[in-house]
Amino acid sequence: MTLSPAELRRFARLRWGIFAILIAAYMTVYFHRMAPGVVAADLMAAFHASGAALGSLAAMYYYIYTAMQIPAGVLADTLGARVGVALGALVAGAGSTLFGLAETFEAASLGRFLVGLGVSVVFVGLMRSNTQWFSERRYGSISGLTLFLGNIGSILAAGPLAVLLTATSWRNVFVGMGVLSVGIALLSALFVRSRPEDAGLPSVRELEGLPPHPERHRHWLADLRGVFATRAVWPSFFVMFGVTGSLFAFAGLWGVPLMRDCFGLDRTGASYYTTAALAGFAVGCVVMGWLSDHLGRRRPVILGACALSVMAWAALILLPWGPGWSGLTLYALLGLTAGGFVVGYAAAKEVVAPGVAGMAIALVNTGLFLGAAIMQPAFGWALDLTWDGTLVEGVRRYAMADYRNGLWLSAGFALLALVAAFRVRETRCRNVTLVGAEGRAV
Repeated sequence: MTLSPAELRRFARLRWGIFAILIAAYMTVYFHRMAPGVVAADLMAAFHASGAALGSLAAMYYYIYTAMQIPAGVLADTLGARVGVALGALVAGAGSTLFGLAETFEAASLGRFLVGLGVSVVFVGLMRSNTQWFSERRYGSISGLTLFLGNIGSILAAGPLAVLLTATSWRNVFVGMGVLSVGIALLSALFVRSRPEDAGLPSVRELEGLPPHPERHRHWLADLRGVFATRAVWPSFFVMFGVTGSLFAFAGLWGVPLMRDCFGLDRTGASYYTTAALAGFAVGCVVMGWLSDHLGRRRPVILGACALSVMAWAALILLPWGPGWSGLTLYALLGLTAGGFVVGYAAAKEVVAPGVAGMAIALVNTGLFLGAAIMQPAFGWALDLTWDGTLVEGVRRYAMADYRNGLWLSAGFALLALVAAFRVRETRCRNVTLVGAEGRAV
């Protein structure tokens, strides 16, 4: 099908406008995911929390996020991104406001729970939207761009947040994020369209000269069972669990305290290191997504990234390093190597029918957040194992030997991901359930 130049311009405006709104929502997802690492000392002091308790508070986000990934996939495949993201942003806004106003540990935990509940549907909705608005042959690249832009939210939750906290309180920051999320919910409801057809436009496949994907006809529960029964989806699940789960747990909570406790950096100085990790992660997502599309392969990129991630954790444990270029380089390498996980989404959606791509993406994404949910408190538990009882202004102070306990756990998770990567099915950047001629990418 051919569109006029005016219709093509409208298609492009809608595609990128919808992408921009959903990316704004996704940036808040990353902000909430990573912000506890910068405000860790404030939270410990405000709620008199131990390392394990702080890990549990931060991981409350991951617990509900993990549990919600499969429902998020069902929602994306049935009602679409417009409904899911609008509702999710509204709930996250309420949770962030409650977290900022909380006076007790229980109230803060509830706020963190609501934030996790709200943002849990955003990423899967965005990735499902991308399957509708962008060509399959560019999915690795658009996924990399998506993660790159989303990571701007995590970067803002590191160094820039630390600077902001010199002018205002952590409570004001989270209340402000709540207001922002409500605004994004309104924009999503008004302007997002889940499919080109909802805006009176042909599908991307029709623009490529291909037949549109068949509509789903079975009940979503039958489709979900089919996704779970597809063995080729599961290796990507464990890649996410090991590589990215360990990175998110470290960068989102323990990376800043390590630099503070072991090297005497203040919060602002320590946050530069997690900023380096998250910037490396953002770049890694773009580079590895593009590389996968350019090579026309998925498995080698995932396998290589997992192997490099194991090496990066080992270097952080075994090599002599400290504040300055050595520390910044190692933190950045942790993020850069983990960026290969983004190709796992493409590998997963390309082994199931297109109509259930959201469910496949949600399933593998569950592995990521299950890994982070386990690692955040486990890292804190490992710290507490050998803690010598040192307190500074009521906050536990750990030694490098304590942190190495947690770093060994992280390296073990990355090694599990490497083992899983050997089982990833090579799709050659196409949906293996379909047979048809290639068309022009738009």
